[in-house]
Amino acid sequence: MDRAGRCAATAELTVEVTGYDRWPVVHPRRLALARSAAGWRVEHEEGADGPPPPWDLGTVRAEDGARCLVLGMDAGGIPAPTGLAVVGDRAVAAVEALWGTAWAGRLLLEVPATGEQFTRLLADGQAGWSGMAAVTVAAPGAPLNAPADRVLVNPETYAGLSDFGRQVVVTHEAVHVATRADTRAWTPLWLSEGAADWTGYRDANRPARRIAPELARDVAAGRLPAALPEDAAFAAGGEGLAQVYEQAWLACDLIARRYGPQRLVALYRAVGAAAPGADRQAWLDGLLRDRLGLGLAEFTRLWQAEVRALAQS
Repeated sequence: MDRAGRCAATAELTVEVTGYDRWPVVHPRRLALARSAAGWRVEHEEGADGPPPPWDLGTVRAEDGARCLVLGMDAGGIPAPTGLAVVGDRAVAAVEALWGTAWAGRLLLEVPATGEQFTRLLADGQAGWSGMAAVTVAAPGAPLNAPADRVLVNPETYAGLSDFGRQVVVTHEAVHVATRADTRAWTPLWLSEGAADWTGYRDANRPARRIAPELARDVAAGRLPAALPEDAAFAAGGEGLAQVYEQAWLACDLIARRYGPQRLVALYRAVGAAAPGADRQAWLDGLLRDRLGLGLAEFTRLWQAEVRALAQS
């Protein structure tokens, strides 16, 4: 405390959205305190570390859906997107239809007013996702390595999508929320991202070429992938990111069409339940043989045939 009776302190502000948060959301704060005859008072408060709470960015407005809650932020007269509750409700229903009800069955969506706010709400190390339409994130202050539990929507990118595209994006993110208990650090990203995309497009009734247009153009130009995409290929901002997601979707589409959607779900859960040893490729090969009856090399050849077929679809 200085001679004027002022001092600085840090504190943790905890917030819990009833019905959605499994543990309190923690926001570290820096406080400027002043002492007077009446006692201590807070002169100033600001964020200390990590993403800010939504209300630091503007007025927060809630939109209730039957199965989701949308927290939209208004800032500088820019209204947050509306209608997301309907999209969120449809996403929950689509996810339950394939992945079942062994999850919370509800969705929390946060919608900042601008792309800059979206970037501020991303945790350290996630800034590369600033151009994405939406991402699934863990609540600030959640336990170490806690799975993601809420969807953060980028209003500028989201606004540029068609109604169909918006539904696919939110359903994709809802899959990540629903499957968090079955997703591990060792789950291949081609499987986790591909399964999420496949669920989003499941009832689209669109030909593969329309779902994977960038990959189809690569095929037409003679550029064919030599193997299923590695995890590093999904890094935000990486070259050919659209093609990587389309490759992942096509791999999961192959499984669902050849063996049925529930076999895709069963494979996903089996991957999450069995940690790999030192040889991850051999581990995945064994799981594919057990669940699909063919090894990794044969599955890759079938997938490559599907990729080549895009040129004729």
